[in-house]
Amino acid sequence: MTSTNPPGHGESVHASRAWWDAEAVDYHREHGDFLGAHSPDGEFLWCPEGLHEGDWNLLGDVAGRDVLEIGSGSAPCARWIAGRGARAVAVDLSSGMLRVGAEAAGRSTGPASRVPLIQADAGHLPFADSSFDVAFSAFGAIPFVADSAGVMSEAARVLRPGGRFVFSVNHPMRWIFRDDPGPEGLVALFPYFDRSPYTEYDDDGQLTYVEHHRTVGDRIRELVTAGFILRDLIEPEWPEWLDREWGQWSPLRGGIFPGTAIFVATLP
Repeated sequence: MTSTNPPGHGESVHASRAWWDAEAVDYHREHGDFLGAHSPDGEFLWCPEGLHEGDWNLLGDVAGRDVLEIGSGSAPCARWIAGRGARAVAVDLSSGMLRVGAEAAGRSTGPASRVPLIQADAGHLPFADSSFDVAFSAFGAIPFVADSAGVMSEAARVLRPGGRFVFSVNHPMRWIFRDDPGPEGLVALFPYFDRSPYTEYDDDGQLTYVEHHRTVGDRIRELVTAGFILRDLIEPEWPEWLDREWGQWSPLRGGIFPGTAIFVATLP
């Protein structure tokens, strides 16, 4: 059953919280090892293509800096940067995802054990203005929020002047294709310019899952409107060493078109 009206912010928040609470254990059973989610001291991969923050340094030097992870899931990235000297804070909508992170962090004897894990809506961050030097999101929150421009504005609000904001999302061109890692996922079927969200509903008509589509241009305008300067747009190539599939991601598709877009922005 589907609704004729696109879900708004509140409905999206409710559905995403329930979905990720229910899926937290299975998600980590399938993807946790790749993400380093069960590592007490964390790991930091930006995307299924395996791009590592330790190699790319997209956040810059985080030592001694206040860093916020938005849509952290189980927060392996926040734990990892804490080990590099950051004063890291992780925010996620799902208590189930944060619980997995707390269990992992509880086995750490280092800085990762002290990373605050806060349940909050990315559109209403519970922090004062100019609280952080860096904010980032690695496939977290942004595609699941109806008002993603509001998330950009919130990131700008909590950052200090000169602050950096980096986030990775499904590459918007992937919206054209089925979520299929094989040959059927190479056929363009859906209009790139149709911003209608992907939704799933239960038999009672209640929204159970939602992802919101924005074009590359939309994302750039959201950033600029929030006051950011776009510094880079990274479209990771599929690495030769990676032969695993992850949902729609595969060596086949990754060798033809990008699966991820990483936006790097700063405040004046």
